Amino acid sequence: MNYKKTEKPVPTEEEPFKYAIALTGGIATGKSTVSKLFEKEGFSVIDADTIAHQVLNDASAEVAGLFGSEVLHENGVDRKALGAIVFNDAEKRKALESLLHPLIYREILRLSRIEDAKKKPYLIDIPLFFETARYNTYKVIVVYATQPQQIERGMQRDRLPREEIQRRISAQMDIEEKRGKATYLIDNSGDETQLHQESLRVIDEIKKDFS
Repeated sequence: MNYKKTEKPVPTEEEPFKYAIALTGGIATGKSTVSKLFEKEGFSVIDADTIAHQVLNDASAEVAGLFGSEVLHENGVDRKALGAIVFNDAEKRKALESLLHPLIYREILRLSRIEDAKKKPYLIDIPLFFETARYNTYKVIVVYATQPQQIERGMQRDRLPREEIQRRISAQMDIEEKRGKATYLIDNSGDETQLHQESLRVIDEIKKDFS
């Protein structure tokens, strides 16, 4: 499958994320699997979710102030309880994002400067890359699966009812819209073999683009 070349200019030396490629997709499209495949092929990956988990626990007092002490447990923030709140209330979700996203961005920026110094392409795994519109990253990999596939895979993976998975998918930009914004598209609407082949194809394209 062909990918869409970006029309935006390449960042200058002074800008961050010069060698960065955002990795994004939708709920249960297979992004985590793709991230692991890229790591096996030698790519460094900055994982926004991992950073977000740490930031969330570091900001547990502020989170409890916004959503109540019921979202806390002995190890920090109960992400499942918090998710049940924010995925069903757009205003509360925005409040959480306003708290966390600047903190997450600051840490990703710090790590990206370390990766940029190596002068080789690397990934920043950002589930809400298009939704936040915060990152000055001109090349984007979108991992794609159809929405019905997202629902079925999400139900199986997360053990949640269909209605809850549909609500969570609806809280994000539609996967078809993300597909249209991709610099590189990895189609995960087939089996694991197809996903592996698609990932290797995109890796070859990236290496050519950064050579």
